[in-house]
Amino acid sequence: MYPLVYLVRHGQTQWNTERRLQGQADTDINALGRQQATGNGRRLAAMIGKGEDFDFVASPMRRTCETMELLRAAMGLDPLAYRTEPRLVELSFGDWQGFTFRELEARLPGSTRGRRSAKWDFQPPGEGAESYEMLLERIKPWFDALDRQTVCVTHGGVMRCLFRFVMGVSKQEAAGLEIPQDRLLRLQGRSLEWL
Repeated sequence: MYPLVYLVRHGQTQWNTERRLQGQADTDINALGRQQATGNGRRLAAMIGKGEDFDFVASPMRRTCETMELLRAAMGLDPLAYRTEPRLVELSFGDWQGFTFRELEARLPGSTRGRRSAKWDFQPPGEGAESYEMLLERIKPWFDALDRQTVCVTHGGVMRCLFRFVMGVSKQEAAGLEIPQDRLLRLQGRSLEWL
């Protein structure tokens, strides 16, 4: 059983709009992303006030840290009074990072076919590249060790993994989930709910 956790995906980046594989590339959020982060902070403040009993934790990437800082500012909190957790970084796309699928196919036709047929278990080429299953194994111990209410700013891949190991959705369904950047995801007990 998990304590109450509010999860937020980082705000939109330019690479999101271009449908580039970001993975662990350290990108910044754009103007819309900053609005999304502030909006999520206001929504969170309406639900938990100043969140005095909450731990605030973000992936250490620039896009998640800026999102957390804007969210905390919108809640009337010190923007920098949070901690980071390296295990919460996005999965690595290895050699594919920075490219769109169209660009990858133009360079090497058929190279993305394996991912389309088995997205959850597919590991892109390149050093350090991960599948969703590998990401799940990386983050699960951190979530399993949670012992207090938490606000967590992280990435789409991490949130897809949560649906797999908390709710037991199929690999195919989890890998294909749309993860919005302008909503909160509430984890409590063994359930997840979009707010």
